[in-house]
Amino acid sequence: MRCRIRLIAAAALGAAAVPGLAQAADKPLWEAGVGMSALAFPDYRGSDESSLYAIPFPYLVYRGTFLKADRDGIRGTFFDGEHVELNVSVGASLPVNSDESEARAGMPDLQPTVELGPSLEFRLWRSADRRVQLDLRLPLRAALTVAGGMDDVGWVFSPRVNLDLADPAGLAGWRLGLLAGPMYGSERNHDYFYSVAPQYATAARPAFDAEGGYAGTQFLAALSKRYPKYWVGAFARWDSLEGARFIDSPLVRRDSYFAAGVGVAWILGESSTRVEADE
Repeated sequence: MRCRIRLIAAAALGAAAVPGLAQAADKPLWEAGVGMSALAFPDYRGSDESSLYAIPFPYLVYRGTFLKADRDGIRGTFFDGEHVELNVSVGASLPVNSDESEARAGMPDLQPTVELGPSLEFRLWRSADRRVQLDLRLPLRAALTVAGGMDDVGWVFSPRVNLDLADPAGLAGWRLGLLAGPMYGSERNHDYFYSVAPQYATAARPAFDAEGGYAGTQFLAALSKRYPKYWVGAFARWDSLEGARFIDSPLVRRDSYFAAGVGVAWILGESSTRVEADE
């Protein structure tokens, strides 16, 4: 496996990496700061080449009635009941320079994408003290490229079971999130990442037409703690592509892999206005 080091910018990385925990408390309406993280990711799911990313990110938490930015990412909340919540959520993918990818050499670059769509979330169980919570999350997102023009690259659906624990193993102030679930993608989405058009076929990379459907399974564990003046977090993710509809693509060099990252953010300011928040 080849590894490269890159420096890029990303928004709200710390918030997106670590799942949240519903624990009602009096919190500032907003918190703001800056952070730095180090991530190790494959170039794309199924690649046998990886990159190390040094990523500066803004640390932003906003606990508004409709708009929220926290450990669950940036989202708008349309409906928030006792057991069901409907959000608008976002996601993203990183770019791949095909000149630096052995598998994709001579093919068009993969542009960064942004994903946007609704997420229906069910609170399956919560302990009496709210220190343990089990959720089912059903995000359905449309994907668009954001460089070289905005092109539709299909949709993704990632149903997840999410378990959140406060103070795991007696570690006061720490929060542990465990998440697992299958992934599905449209034919257009799989085609963007895994198809090989005839003009890009070689003796070692035959033409391939990807189909939509099952896209593998992800498992993620994330740990974080908010100190008075800074935040720290880390995550590890395991991906399995076994049985995926595109598993036979010549661009898939590995059917499973690990990804991991750590980050630290310094809180530079917070609102004097306080709100009660489930977090």
